[in-house]
Amino acid sequence: MSNPKNTNVPARPTHRVDDASSVDLEAEFRASNIQEVLDKLDLELVGLKPIKTRIHEIAALLLVDRLRRRFELTSETPTLHMNFTGNPGTGKTTVALRMGEILKRLDYVREGHLVTVTRDDLVGQYIGHTAPKTKEVIKKAMGGVLFIDEAYYLYKPENERDYGQESIEILLQIMENNRDDLVVILAGYKDKMDRFFQSNPGMRSRIAHHLDFPDYSPEELMAIAKLMLAEQNYRLSTEAEKALAEYIPVRMKLAHFANARSIRNALDRARLRQANRLFASRSKTLNKLDLITIEAEDIRASQVFQEGKPDAADDD
Repeated sequence: MSNPKNTNVPARPTHRVDDASSVDLEAEFRASNIQEVLDKLDLELVGLKPIKTRIHEIAALLLVDRLRRRFELTSETPTLHMNFTGNPGTGKTTVALRMGEILKRLDYVREGHLVTVTRDDLVGQYIGHTAPKTKEVIKKAMGGVLFIDEAYYLYKPENERDYGQESIEILLQIMENNRDDLVVILAGYKDKMDRFFQSNPGMRSRIAHHLDFPDYSPEELMAIAKLMLAEQNYRLSTEAEKALAEYIPVRMKLAHFANARSIRNALDRARLRQANRLFASRSKTLNKLDLITIEAEDIRASQVFQEGKPDAADDD
């Protein structure tokens, strides 16, 4: 990868038009099918209005930029590398996935796929190991989006034998020279990402968009829970919904809370308890409603209610 510029990327069609011509923005928007992706994002993620607004704005920018190319008003690919900050379970990976689809539909990347990695995927443990690992990951991500979770762990200045800086240098080079075929998204807690950028100003200068993902409210988490259950053909009984409404604010105050991820874990355990409850009464005939309904006892058996601490699967 001595010459990082990807010469195999097909030239994007410009459909050059003369100064007297005009373009139909609405027709271009419909032809791109990005509304389908934006609708999908609205359905998948509850709340997050500031994030969704920013994604809409970026999509509009890219669509207009594509039209500007036709009039030869734009010569360089806009910098699209991003920084997603926020607590776990706030939808960062989902937004990254949909961002890849938007970029693909607007011809800013070839494939639009998402490659998610952490420090362990990029940094080796001995001399000469990091560069091949990092370059292999970049090769897989080329043509799409590289999502680096907890990116601040790449930089460990307290360990002079750490090889994370080598990976950062390779990424910086690729982010600058291959921005026409790869978008890098860094993600993690906001305070740690701020310190990372302070220590790595070259990385900050290559990030065009900073999106901060807020925590969900109890009401939003309840809506998320209902969506998750509906996707798996389950429902809450009236009393189970009341129990879950009590569970959520209590769980939010306990250790290792991870927004939608913790709600998913709680529902997985409720389903497990429901299955065991039904099995314990297997001499009875079951109907469809029995099979799809989560009852209050399936929620209230949680350690959150019984012992005031997270269940084992959350306590990591």
